[in-house]
Amino acid sequence: MAVLAAVAAHFGRDVARALPKVEGILDDARGAGADLVVLPDATLGGYLSDLGDPDSADLPEPLKLDGPELDRIRRAAGTMVVCIGLAESVPGDPARRWNTAVCCSADRVWGVHRKVHRPLNESRVYAAGDRFAAFDTPVGRLGMLTSYDKTFPEAARALADDGATILACLGAWPASTTERAAHLPQDRQSRLFDLYDLARAAENQVVLVSSNQTGVQGRLRFLGQAKVVGPGGDVLARTGVKGGVATATVDVALEIARARRRLHHLAERVPDAYGRHG
Repeated sequence: MAVLAAVAAHFGRDVARALPKVEGILDDARGAGADLVVLPDATLGGYLSDLGDPDSADLPEPLKLDGPELDRIRRAAGTMVVCIGLAESVPGDPARRWNTAVCCSADRVWGVHRKVHRPLNESRVYAAGDRFAAFDTPVGRLGMLTSYDKTFPEAARALADDGATILACLGAWPASTTERAAHLPQDRQSRLFDLYDLARAAENQVVLVSSNQTGVQGRLRFLGQAKVVGPGGDVLARTGVKGGVATATVDVALEIARARRRLHHLAERVPDAYGRHG
């Protein structure tokens, strides 16, 4: 059994302020018996303030993976497995950064994912990652997606094909900027955020742990809606649009075996019928 925790919280530009906030969240998660904690995309440094026209004077500070900030997070994690988002500096190009998700514990970094899919003009700020790869952790084989990555079924499927049984989806997912709803739960992007979480879990028959930012950064208003989803697409725990932690106790291997007992989506694929799109 594993206790899986998905965090909905607001994190802005101030990394020094974010660090003790993360430590407090991790202390609370440890008290709740959490084995895996998934924090939002851009926890350290915040996300962009405008996707259509990013302000070059208001960008997240790029950090190094061997720097003191991540070292502090790892010490706070202890034996828990923690996924956290940050802007990573690109060696040799100080003007560029990756949107990076790091999975770590006190004793090591388990995996790193650099966001591949960049919506609208995010490419002005972030360089693109180029792969989806699963890795082994104390809670099982895990793969990471960053926000918009989960829009694309191929991304989650690549991780499932690589043996991932848990997908950690780190979000900085905003409400629509063109068709604003009066209430966030009715927003078009709110519906899509939930839809992708459930679909990616169900189509791959894996457990999905989805975090998200909350609050406002510039022109963007984030949705929250962190959740843990079972391999049948069932929501096991969720937050609302405000900050909180969705926690579920899951026997990951048992639940996946149960989901795949009769219908095994990965084994029953017919790649030859899909041509080059398989």
